[in-house]
Amino acid sequence: MQSYRYKARDNFGKLVDNIMTADSELAVAKKLNQLGYIPISIHPIHENNEFFARLFGRFGNVSIGDIAMFTRQFSALQKAGIPIRVSLNALREQATNKTLKRTIDSVIKDIEAGMLLSGAMAKHPKVFSELYINMITAGEASGLLDEALDRLAVLSEHDESIRLKIKAATRYPVIVVIAIVLGFLVLTTMVVPRFAKIYSQFTVQLPFPTRVLIGINYAVTKFWWLIILLGGIFAYLFKRVIKTDSGRIWWDTIKLKVPIFGPLVLKLTMSRFARISGTLLKAGVPILNVLDLSTKATGNVVVSRVIENIRVNVSEGKGMTEPMKISGMFPPVVIQMVSVGESTGKLDELLMHVSNYYDSQVDYTISNLTTLIEPILIFVLGCIVLFMALGIFLPVWNLMNVFKR
Repeated sequence: MQSYRYKARDNFGKLVDNIMTADSELAVAKKLNQLGYIPISIHPIHENNEFFARLFGRFGNVSIGDIAMFTRQFSALQKAGIPIRVSLNALREQATNKTLKRTIDSVIKDIEAGMLLSGAMAKHPKVFSELYINMITAGEASGLLDEALDRLAVLSEHDESIRLKIKAATRYPVIVVIAIVLGFLVLTTMVVPRFAKIYSQFTVQLPFPTRVLIGINYAVTKFWWLIILLGGIFAYLFKRVIKTDSGRIWWDTIKLKVPIFGPLVLKLTMSRFARISGTLLKAGVPILNVLDLSTKATGNVVVSRVIENIRVNVSEGKGMTEPMKISGMFPPVVIQMVSVGESTGKLDELLMHVSNYYDSQVDYTISNLTTLIEPILIFVLGCIVLFMALGIFLPVWNLMNVFKR
């Protein structure tokens, strides 16, 4: 999706200048009309023009944890019967994230100007997702905004919990990898040069591992700027490639096939799909809208295509189970649960059971992540240490043979 900067007039003739993410300029115009705005100008934002804005904007992002806390507090205030505007004023005062505080302030002003909560939040797509807005809209329509907020809080808290578990499980492997890289750099830039000076005094052919280490040292010390430049170019090109349709499919396919992490990514994605779908259905959102939103919320194009096939099947009056079987991504137990949910009219409950099924597998995988990665790290570390030892001590043995002669 593309980001667009637009200028429009609201119902009171006030000029609004903001950014919206959509598929096209026409989609932006339609959304503005739905919000009661009169579009004046809509222009796509090119990445080069917004580079520094995005670069520095990262430091002001609203995290999942911030959204989870905001939503949970908002839900509690609504359950207590406190008016929306008063609730938002209290939440604005408590917010520690400056971006979230500014966003809440903007939402309050729009509500005071006569907009619905969902419309006011829709103006901030970088803070409130399309899924979030649709849940709020369903809550407003049913008069059960507190329940909608409670479900959103559960979703956000679940996402944050998974994120923290993965972060904790990968902390040790990340530290080990950083230590390996730093140790390798120190040896090649500080230890190897000293040995190289000693070896240069003798007409002895250096072993292959030693020549490799000296070559690495030469490249790092003489062409470090070129390495950084090439690394930056590669990162930029890689980012550009995965933004294309074919590149995104290629990258998302790789993420699902990587040993250890691939199955984990798939389970996380499926859990999210089932939990979001179950939550939206329970909130009264139509099944086709649910599947459309779930398609966008999975974060993986390969899985999104499978869900899109399910949506097409449902729109044709068929069930969800057949395309699930064809995809090969869903185990029989999950397909059976969905089938039972469709036949009993309790699809929302069964989808939540599906999510819990995947969550149990995710928890097991995460808890054993360090155990699974540890042998690989030990093997890699052993190979590096062996190579370094051969590179440093093989010439010493060769020199000893020269002296004996």
